[in-house]
Amino acid sequence: MSFKTPNHIRAEFSAAMSAMYRTEVPAYGTLMQIVGQINDETLGSDVAQSLNLTPEEDTDRISQERHGAIRLGTAAELAMIRRVFAVMGMFPVGYYDLSVASVPVHSTAFRPIARDDLAHNPFRVFTSLLRTELIEDDALRAKAETALTARSIFTPTAIALTTKAEDQGGLCDEDADDFVAQVLETFRWHPDARVDAHVFDELIAAHRLIADVVSFKGPHINHLTPRTLDIDAAQT
Repeated sequence: MSFKTPNHIRAEFSAAMSAMYRTEVPAYGTLMQIVGQINDETLGSDVAQSLNLTPEEDTDRISQERHGAIRLGTAAELAMIRRVFAVMGMFPVGYYDLSVASVPVHSTAFRPIARDDLAHNPFRVFTSLLRTELIEDDALRAKAETALTARSIFTPTAIALTTKAEDQGGLCDEDADDFVAQVLETFRWHPDARVDAHVFDELIAAHRLIADVVSFKGPHINHLTPRTLDIDAAQT
């Protein structure tokens, strides 16, 4: 059996996430158009010679590079997302304790590691885990932990295909396509909160990020970042 490579699965996932995010945040589509235009103009200018770009790197290759970020609520969610990202050839790199900046999470970045894999598609996801032990109010902490324990952020098919990839060493084209579609659901925005308004207000009062993590069905992608060769021009 032939398998789709993790690099191809990662590239297809990042493209699918970008398309979904453009529907959720239309301004992101405008941003991508601006970045593509600026990158094309920069590559055609004298400045390009000083950028030390990868040989044969074109506008599409540069502009498609993306950094994303999500926030998880439980150690079990983090353990599962590690398995999911491994199917895409992404592994945890670095540790960040953001509590020192009064943000109640700690984080890592899942990304490809090998140079060839990075060259194929360098997409990474900065992944934060809520530290519920930092919620000072005992009753509110209990409410938050109850809400998080009750949710399942992965579809049954996503879990099954992740296990299948682990058991057989990869996924065929059809399974890989289904895997991308199923995992994408974890990152989708859900407009309805899973807690009542009173609890939501309590969570916001404790920290807006706590409310964001605890209140919804899934972690939802909270931002995507394209790569621009001239950030000043893009901002202008």
